[in-house]
Amino acid sequence: MNAFLLLGAAEKPHLHGGGGLVAVFQDAVLITAFVAVMMLLVEYLNVRTRGALQKGIRGRAWRQYLLALLLAGTPGCLGAFALVTLFTHRLLSLGALVTGMIVTSGDEAFVMIAKIPGPFILLLGIQTVVGLLAGILTDLFLKRRDLAPQDKYLEIPFHQEDTLPSQSWGEILDRLRHMSPVRGTLATALLLFLAAHLAGQVGPEERWASMTLGILTTLGLLVVLTVPDHFLEEHLWNHVVRIHAPRILLWTLGTMLVIYFFRGDLETLLHQSYGPWAALLLACLVGIIPESGPHLVFVLLYARGDLPFAVLLASSIVQDGHGMLPLLATSRKDFLVVKAINLAAGLLAGALAMI
Repeated sequence: MNAFLLLGAAEKPHLHGGGGLVAVFQDAVLITAFVAVMMLLVEYLNVRTRGALQKGIRGRAWRQYLLALLLAGTPGCLGAFALVTLFTHRLLSLGALVTGMIVTSGDEAFVMIAKIPGPFILLLGIQTVVGLLAGILTDLFLKRRDLAPQDKYLEIPFHQEDTLPSQSWGEILDRLRHMSPVRGTLATALLLFLAAHLAGQVGPEERWASMTLGILTTLGLLVVLTVPDHFLEEHLWNHVVRIHAPRILLWTLGTMLVIYFFRGDLETLLHQSYGPWAALLLACLVGIIPESGPHLVFVLLYARGDLPFAVLLASSIVQDGHGMLPLLATSRKDFLVVKAINLAAGLLAGALAMI
């Protein structure tokens, strides 16, 4: 498999156009900001609907699987981040998360759409079937409560005083004139992030993903500027900012730095791999890495005709780009369980396709 030499010429897909350590920090900030904004909006919608959001998603298992397929089917990592956000808020089952992570292909999906659109459609169809089967079996044999501890910060808190009544412009303007330190801090942080995003310093390169991030950040800013003080302090500040955001940032940055510094060892391992079955096993093992980039080599080699479809299938099933990084900050055990299930599914599906 000397075709692995192509790795040296492969261009790594990334969330931001920068390079080196600066890009690592930018991506870590981007992931943290996006997940935090998603959490903010989930909390807002849940309170606005007086808990109907939780009940609606939790009510039927098929709704969770369908939502997972819709979010994970979008190219890139934003859909996967949204799934992890819903999962950590107890809105999705473990099986639904498994379904989504099997279907998603991270940033590599953009490359496949450009280079191998036909095989990509077939790949997405197989991933959907495998993901649904794996998700249903996961929910049948593994109970969510048996995995991560019941952290009180994961459930969306709902208090009797949690109401978001209609507000006049006068009330909103008065609240802005007497802005609290919490509101000022959150608004400033979101404004700075939005400004950096609009200036092209932080954010995905794909236009639709960039627009999505900008719209969601703007909505988050509007929520911060208009909601009552109780919601702002209890839900956004005490729950999202103080509990989740620091853990997500530290775990994401730490993991990405480890991957950055040991990338050379991975490239050496890829160069020394021979034979389709060895490539299949290596693709699955590399898929465990929670980052977009290392998996691109399998896409490029398949596009050149140097790898069988089975290897590309196994790689796409196991890997999920950056999607699982935020889960490391919440539950390392759940992270490992999902990765183990996806690894088994990738090995089995890849082996069957190879045979």
